[in-house]
Amino acid sequence: MSELHFPTSIPVGISECLMGVQVRHDGSHKHSKYCTQTLTGWFEFVPVCPEMGIGMGSPREAIHLQGSMAHDAIRAIGNRTATLDVTDKLIAYGIEKGTELTQLCGYILMGRSPSCGMERIKLYHENGMPLGKTSAGLYAREFMRQQPLLPIEEEGRMQDARLRENFVARVFAYKRWRDMLENGLTLAKLQEFHAQHKYLLLSHHQPAYRYMGQVVAHAHQRPIADVAEEYGRIFMETLKRVATNQNHTNVLQHLMGYVKHELNATSKQELAQLIDQYRQGQVPLIAPLTLLRHHLKNHPNAYIEKQVYLQPHPPELMLRNFI
Repeated sequence: MSELHFPTSIPVGISECLMGVQVRHDGSHKHSKYCTQTLTGWFEFVPVCPEMGIGMGSPREAIHLQGSMAHDAIRAIGNRTATLDVTDKLIAYGIEKGTELTQLCGYILMGRSPSCGMERIKLYHENGMPLGKTSAGLYAREFMRQQPLLPIEEEGRMQDARLRENFVARVFAYKRWRDMLENGLTLAKLQEFHAQHKYLLLSHHQPAYRYMGQVVAHAHQRPIADVAEEYGRIFMETLKRVATNQNHTNVLQHLMGYVKHELNATSKQELAQLIDQYRQGQVPLIAPLTLLRHHLKNHPNAYIEKQVYLQPHPPELMLRNFI
């Protein structure tokens, strides 16, 4: 089988504290060795600290998000000083960076942060009691509004093997999509792109793949820019859905169909059993995939060789060894 080419130096935003820089409110950092020692081989990180960006400095007074049961307005207020209100500055900085950093293909945020948290940041009453409601951090919220298709994940959530694999796969997918747009999108290129991503999309959500097929089939009836906007949005939304064992199993069985007539009974049974063992959670995805790729190498198929599903990210990252 032919090996896919994976670009390096993909621009990815990151909360600066995760790079080991001492920008936290207490003058510390939250160094992520996975980011700086593993992902850095493929990603060119663009560090941002909103609090430093708006001039709060480090160390500094910690802030929290203050809300209300009566309205949706959220304020970023000092933990000790009620008059310390950096709401407008964080919102403006999120809009500024979201507009400026358009080269990014992903973003890794510091979780549980009132500025950078992607979701589920607690809101508090003026009296300091929990409100029972949550929000995204103010900087992150505005940045995500500016770049709704951008793959974004929190460093803490990336401890989960499935979320980690999903995020990295989305970064590389977004890079491929962006590169195709920058090189000039044509109907023929879109058709080829869709064909190459067939089984990757099916592993995430079969109905979405079928709908996207209709978008491509009728693309000649619409301006290509409109088609690209719709297809790109659904493409990234679909990949955001974490692939399930059941969907992976269905894809593996489909791919097996391309080689089963070339295999003897023993090899066919071995592959089928390994796929079923994966379905039952007894082996990781890499096990049936490795055997399937071995058979595809011995019995090449031009259409399957182009499938991104077989290798959506660099094998050196070993992301499918744990899902």
